[in-house]
Amino acid sequence: MKQLFRFIQPALLLVCTVTLSGQRPGPSYGPGFIKWIDDSRMLIRLYDEEKKPGARSEENLVTVEYNCKTGKSVRVEQYRTERQQLSDMLPDDVTLGPEMAVAADRQSVVILRDNDLWYYSYSNREGKRLTGDEPAEMNARFAPGDRKLAYTKEKDLYYYDLDTGKETRLTFDATDRIYNGWASWVYMEEILGRASRYAAFWWSPDGERIAYLRTDDNPVPLYYLNRLEDSDGPRGELETAHYPKAGDPNPEVKMGIVELSTAKTTWVKTDESVDQYIAWPSWTPDSRKLMVQVLNRDQNDMKFILADVSTGDFKEVYHETRPAWIDFFEDIHIMNDNSGFIVRSYRNDWHNLYYYGWDGNLKSQITNFNWKVTGIVRVDEARKEVYFSGTGPELLENHLYRVRLDGTRLLKITGGEGFHNASVSPGGSYFLDTWSSISNPGGIDLIDRRGRIVRNIHREEVLPYDPSKHQRYELVRINTSDGLFAMPALITFPLNFNPSEKYPVVFTIYGGPDAGSIRNRWQSPQPRWYAENGIVTINVDHRGSGTFGRKGLDYVHRCLGKWEISDYADAVKWLRQQPWVDASRMGITGGSYGGYVTCMALTAGADYWTHGIADYSVTDWRLYDNVYTERYMDTPESNPEGYKDGSAITHASDLRGKLLIRHGDMDDNVHMQNTIWMVTTLQDLNKPFEMMIYPGERHGWGGPKRVFMTHEGNNFWMRHFFDNSLY
Repeated sequence: MKQLFRFIQPALLLVCTVTLSGQRPGPSYGPGFIKWIDDSRMLIRLYDEEKKPGARSEENLVTVEYNCKTGKSVRVEQYRTERQQLSDMLPDDVTLGPEMAVAADRQSVVILRDNDLWYYSYSNREGKRLTGDEPAEMNARFAPGDRKLAYTKEKDLYYYDLDTGKETRLTFDATDRIYNGWASWVYMEEILGRASRYAAFWWSPDGERIAYLRTDDNPVPLYYLNRLEDSDGPRGELETAHYPKAGDPNPEVKMGIVELSTAKTTWVKTDESVDQYIAWPSWTPDSRKLMVQVLNRDQNDMKFILADVSTGDFKEVYHETRPAWIDFFEDIHIMNDNSGFIVRSYRNDWHNLYYYGWDGNLKSQITNFNWKVTGIVRVDEARKEVYFSGTGPELLENHLYRVRLDGTRLLKITGGEGFHNASVSPGGSYFLDTWSSISNPGGIDLIDRRGRIVRNIHREEVLPYDPSKHQRYELVRINTSDGLFAMPALITFPLNFNPSEKYPVVFTIYGGPDAGSIRNRWQSPQPRWYAENGIVTINVDHRGSGTFGRKGLDYVHRCLGKWEISDYADAVKWLRQQPWVDASRMGITGGSYGGYVTCMALTAGADYWTHGIADYSVTDWRLYDNVYTERYMDTPESNPEGYKDGSAITHASDLRGKLLIRHGDMDDNVHMQNTIWMVTTLQDLNKPFEMMIYPGERHGWGGPKRVFMTHEGNNFWMRHFFDNSLY
């Protein structure tokens, strides 16, 4: 494929850097890695060139066993995915669901069926019922060795021994406000993550102990949601939740370690009088110690403490402070030789890798880049090597690297430009690199330990570009007006784009701190609704997106909304200099934080945006949960001006454009209270706006209401941009 480059001329006050363009069609499906069998063999999907040479259809994809040494492949007949294989264990009338536990050897599975746990294996498809009481067992987890299960029931912690068939209760004081091994809402949402499904317990490597959080939600105020659908009856139903808003008391949390043989809990001796967050434990390989992360309420002082599982006594092994905030560390590798741990930290303003011993001393700074290490991929302790992914100095790419534990012998394994997702073989002999860039649909390469390409396994086909059928992209850089940051922006042009015509523009954004989304990777040329209807879209990573490390992130501390709008406004200024932009039709849309930015853009940024659709938006940071909000804003008491200036309600009097506000009335994350406060102010100010409520929906939704929402949004743009209603 021919690579095209476009040089954007400087705007009046903004300098735009060199940009790539020249998108070509490519399939949205295709070949891909499945899994490694051993160090030199893998399962991979490829096109069957013998059956249908040159056919790039989904029907022509086959699964093959690929030999990395010889390059030969053998077709795997009737390959079944892991989920399909798990389903093979179950009777025909039983299906897999979200409440299931899969054994490490993938030979058995436990599922929740009729509020009880059932055990299935390939040799026992009929299943064995493990529990038989009324309460549901939640978040079942196999212990190492796959012969024990831990789970919570009515928010107490239990375990089940598969060899004896005995269930043992491990905690005894759960109530509707006290939980053992079950997270509070704010811990699930902001600390442990939604993937935890509220699980707050962790098996020891030897399977003899379980670490768990005990949570007391009594100090946390209740929030009330009114259920008003037909199914809730003429009087409705009231739903309550312990939801700490900015400045509110937190749940009281402590870390326990329960020994299965005695059901005795040893508490880690943290100071319970201190307002702090406790989470993300890591076991030492010998199961004798537990490392726990302890973060102060201001979220700028992090300690790792190493606790003795028998006494609860601990010592500090890591300490980090920042003027702004510190996130919990989710990317930690505990060394199997029990020498310490590797942590990915922003200590030097960019994510880098550090190797600490259990004595708390730094053994080595493994990396020292002015770009982001994005993840620890693998640690080969025998060779004293660390594999990691990182952006490289281009900041918008992703590559695989290898370095020794002492920071020497750095090797960039993946080559060329673009975004690389590389998988390491079990022995580290081979790497499978699936890659693409904005200008190249890419392919799949096999790479050896020295970083040399062994062979090109697959190349995506470059089809003829048809401007009437394919949307085109440009990846550009737009300088902020203070000259400190060159913001990456991805522009999508409509079909049959004519630079001599004027087009409306819509910013499609999320915009939250450390949540940048612009990458140098292939974008599907299949047109979206915007491109089919003559609308240019743009997505921009502002200074606080994480693209620029802590140098950019720290700007947003205590002033959410300020720099997002300032930087996005600089992008509008640049767009106004383009001959193909109609500045009188400048739109913006987003959901959640993106909804907040949209509301701010149409009010505080009313000089730049004319139209916006804001979905399930925060409108005043006093109304959102304290962990997320205080991380960036501190408390309302300590930062009243920041909260005032960062509220879209404060700037509501500046609304001049067309704003559509949408929210689900059962949103338990960003409460519809945000929308109520906003629209009340707009009504009091006699400011016209549009609004749509989605009954019974929470934070985002699907189904028929999602279809309606999409049509409603499309109609908004057509009415206001083209005076052409779809209804």
